[in-house]
Amino acid sequence: MRILSGIQPSGALHIGNYLGAIQQYIALQDGNEAFYFVADYHALTSVRDAGKLRQYVFDVMVDMLSLGLDPEKAVLFVQSDVPETVELAWLLSTVTPMGWLEKCVSYKDKVQQGLPAEHGLFAYPVLQAADILLYDADLVPVGQDQKQHLEITRDVAERFNNVYGGKKGVFRLPKPYILDNVAVIPGLDGRKMSKSYNNTIEIFDEPAVIRKKVKRFVTDSTPVEAPKNPDTCPLFGLFKLFAKPDDLAEVERRYREGGIGYGEVKTRLGEALVERFAEPRERRAEWVAHPDRVAKVRAAGAEKARATARTILEKARAACGVG
Repeated sequence: MRILSGIQPSGALHIGNYLGAIQQYIALQDGNEAFYFVADYHALTSVRDAGKLRQYVFDVMVDMLSLGLDPEKAVLFVQSDVPETVELAWLLSTVTPMGWLEKCVSYKDKVQQGLPAEHGLFAYPVLQAADILLYDADLVPVGQDQKQHLEITRDVAERFNNVYGGKKGVFRLPKPYILDNVAVIPGLDGRKMSKSYNNTIEIFDEPAVIRKKVKRFVTDSTPVEAPKNPDTCPLFGLFKLFAKPDDLAEVERRYREGGIGYGEVKTRLGEALVERFAEPRERRAEWVAHPDRVAKVRAAGAEKARATARTILEKARAACGVG
């Protein structure tokens, strides 16, 4: 099974990125042919500082390695190190109806959040389709908010196949891989965890910073002694994703019976987060101290990725008569 997914380098990774993406990547790198990339082309729609972008790319590579992605098991690369991506994006754009892009919810949302209504943002799904189709992926781990883009990828692939592919077709139609229990990760204000909402907890924040941020988690005014519904509480929703089984069972029982305050849950959550990421934090310090090792991983990943990308691109070029 071939797996493909990417992370946009727009700042420090937060625990929503870990639960919604990295954790899946780690599980899927065993027994599959996995390709994971840093999506720096996509980041150009929001990051307009060359120095910052280079640093963000380095940071995401380091974070992926520190959290458990293994370059011996998965191909780790940077999007712009594979120039075949932009050529395929152009070929796909020639068969992509404008109406499909105009319906994209994420484009409208980002414009409402203040990003300029530029072509790069509008055509984001076409470049994303190229990212995926260029590696003949079977499964694509995505967040719930990216599911529509993957549907567009399938539509674009099917249209290209119908126009140019004949009976065999050119592209495989990928399927989404979404874990329902982490499809939407609650942030500090109860909304989806997102940099746009300024409600994130960064993975590699210092322990004291993590504990302090968790204390800001917004809760209602239900008193300690009153029963609470863990199924509708965003704080508990986040706690259950990091708690040990015994701790989780105890806290859930006390939620339903009464006798636990939100302050205690926040303290427990803070400690669980610090403990979960203690070893990755140590590994990260090692990678940061040896940037040459990171560069070698990046170069090796690009070479492997391009070997696959060239094969798929040549099929697409031949199908439509280019070259």
